[in-house]
Amino acid sequence: MSGPIGDRRIDAVVWDIGHVLVQWSIRSLYEKLIDDPAQLDWFLDNVVTVPWHFRHDAGEPLADLIAEKVAEYPQYRDLIEAYGPRWLETVPGPIPETHVLIRALATRGVPQYAITNFGADTWAMFRPTFPVLDHMIDIVVSGPEKLSKPDPAIFRLAATRFGRAPERMLFIDDNPANVATARALGWNVHHFLGDAEALEVEMRGLGLL
Repeated sequence: MSGPIGDRRIDAVVWDIGHVLVQWSIRSLYEKLIDDPAQLDWFLDNVVTVPWHFRHDAGEPLADLIAEKVAEYPQYRDLIEAYGPRWLETVPGPIPETHVLIRALATRGVPQYAITNFGADTWAMFRPTFPVLDHMIDIVVSGPEKLSKPDPAIFRLAATRFGRAPERMLFIDDNPANVATARALGWNVHHFLGDAEALEVEMRGLGLL
């Protein structure tokens, strides 16, 4: 699951956000708007889809994506246009167990950062609602950079911005492709599978906690 757990040189932690610090699901919004389960599944598979949203994470403005999708599916205009103002409803809640670890690391003075795939527009909505990120010294956000994980370039940018060598940092992410890229670039990695206890054990083994 992890990188070289005996490496005591690791002295900073870099977090992913979605599915590590916070839950995220487009379904969480649209299950409120579409009653029929079959129609809901079709809509999420064909209209407002995860790959479509990821284009926003990669740098495309949300308004442009919504306009494009409305032109393609005008019969669903109201549902598609709801995605912008109601986007925060795709975030059903935090993952509190990892927040406990963030606060524990902060108490010990461990430098913390984040690399996240997040569009600029949705980040502007989300960031003020998530004060646990105040513990991060810096956060590399894919949308403004027009670079997204697992592109190696975003990891290189992050290492430069953070001013730290990859081998001195523990990177935590739920996506295996992101973990694999980071590992190939020399980062110490933890593939987060929803088990905050296992992550805590690793951090203690590294002397971070």
